[in-house]
Amino acid sequence: SCGNRDLLSTVFLPRLRGTPSVALAPMALRNSVAALLAVTAAGSLAPELALDDECAGGDEQCALNALQTRGKTLSLEAERANSTGRCASLDAPENSNCASVVRWAVGGGKWDPNAANWFKDMQSISKVDYKTASLEDWQKLYFCAPPGGKQCGAPPCSCSNPPCDVCYGGTETKAGCEGGGDGIQCKPPAKALDYNGKAWQDMTVSGAGPFSVFAIGDWGGMDGTLNPIEGRPRLVAYRSGSKSGPSVFPRTRWDKPHHVELCNHKQFIECYNSDGNSCNPGCGFVKGIDDQPQILVANSMKARAAKKDPIFVLNVGDNFYWGGIEKKCGTPMNELSYTAHHQFDQVFEGIYNGPGLDGKPWLSVLGNHDWGGRVFNNGWDQQIAYTWKSKRWVMPAAYWSQHVTFPDAGFTMDIFMVDSNAMDASDLDKDPEHNICGGAHNTPDATCASQGGPTSLGSCKQWFWKLWDEQKGWLAQKLSQSKADWQLAVTHFPCGHQSGFWKSMHQDHGLDLLVTGHRHDQELWAPSRLGGLTCFVTGGGGGISSEATPNVHNKKDWYGEAQYGFYDLSVSKDTIEITSINWNGYEIMSATVHPKQ
Repeated sequence: SCGNRDLLSTVFLPRLRGTPSVALAPMALRNSVAALLAVTAAGSLAPELALDDECAGGDEQCALNALQTRGKTLSLEAERANSTGRCASLDAPENSNCASVVRWAVGGGKWDPNAANWFKDMQSISKVDYKTASLEDWQKLYFCAPPGGKQCGAPPCSCSNPPCDVCYGGTETKAGCEGGGDGIQCKPPAKALDYNGKAWQDMTVSGAGPFSVFAIGDWGGMDGTLNPIEGRPRLVAYRSGSKSGPSVFPRTRWDKPHHVELCNHKQFIECYNSDGNSCNPGCGFVKGIDDQPQILVANSMKARAAKKDPIFVLNVGDNFYWGGIEKKCGTPMNELSYTAHHQFDQVFEGIYNGPGLDGKPWLSVLGNHDWGGRVFNNGWDQQIAYTWKSKRWVMPAAYWSQHVTFPDAGFTMDIFMVDSNAMDASDLDKDPEHNICGGAHNTPDATCASQGGPTSLGSCKQWFWKLWDEQKGWLAQKLSQSKADWQLAVTHFPCGHQSGFWKSMHQDHGLDLLVTGHRHDQELWAPSRLGGLTCFVTGGGGGISSEATPNVHNKKDWYGEAQYGFYDLSVSKDTIEITSINWNGYEIMSATVHPKQ
């Protein structure tokens, strides 16, 4: 999320350095060079990129438009071919976009000194070394993850290692499903939202306790090494953003009342590009923190996990900036796109690991950026599909539940995972930079009907608010039916949104704890602020820069107790002890929750 109407402006563009120039058609080359000059010239924006982002009013223009306009200029043929679901030869019309660069790669490009970096995805996609790959293997590479962006519109009909139209074949068998199994954990749904409202398989935790549970949100940075499809530019916002692993998305910073802009996005980008040496003081940029917050928080989690051995992680969403999985919705639920595989590998699997974290379930919901940020048809369905491709990622639907039994400690817990992203679903002409259903960035023909999502742009707002109303009834019913000692709700939008509803869930239906994110900081709320319900915001996971400066000597614009961090919940039958953990591992605030009687 970008929280509290924060306003951003940035440039996302393909990285030309080290990319074969012959891969770019003349117009694409002119546009890309202009875009590159826009980055290197201090603060200037190329005209073709001067529409958008999360923009301030008046004269300021922004440039995230290219990232979420569905690849209009480079991928029309690719989209038409993909929609047919058929293979084709490299000479077919739908592959005119990529044919020349594929032949160049086969004929000599693979011997370029930079080839190992350009074609690093060949082994994962085609299961062959790029030096010995066939023409069809190269076509598959440029269909799945095109170096330089020139995507093939159709996969080859033959290749070294079929299937040739499936970009990534990885899978994990869930525990208990080795011989099949009847539970939803053993079979992905036909459509992404078919399991809405269903319970995931029960979890049993042995031992006397107390038990540690981590909570984190807004943690997933940008994957700068991804070769995007659908004509999308690379996820690189500043010079160091093309490195392996996640890079933080820099957001505009405001004063606490959100009346005065302290640092616009172009100024903040300069902080990153200059390593803090040429930086507007209003940005509050802290070198060593703001430039690597996801890594710092992850390292703090890993250190604490090695000692506390958490049983699972509560994940409140915004798992991948800028717009979730960088492809359109619609991939079959029994498949994982190479785009999703790459983003999960770079931003999640390679970051949150080690003793105490390996193999631990991440109970997850979608954030507004996971739906697409300012569009609704990015690859949110692939985050759900990853549930059946991973040993630890659990997101079987947009909303769902988890029952946990602690037999030795003598108590139980029900966790309700709720999608609250209707809060960012407005009328077509409203708030275009914070509107999943806005007309400014969604294309008129946008749809996720094949996955059970919004069927059209015109019905998008209605769809999200219907989903919210559906969940309100579901949650009230499930809480009233619950016999568990503890009832928790996990959702993306922060404490304070829909406050009357959440107060009612506590006072009338017994909800004990609300876990949220969306605002990019850490806020442990007193129960009195929500009618007796304890709530916290854990939006400081580091995928996006924090609401305010992380400088502890300048807290005047802080909402909560920290800017980057996570929470550790120590759970027993009678209490949940909540501890706020800063990015450096320091314990900075705590509270105790008792079950509502």
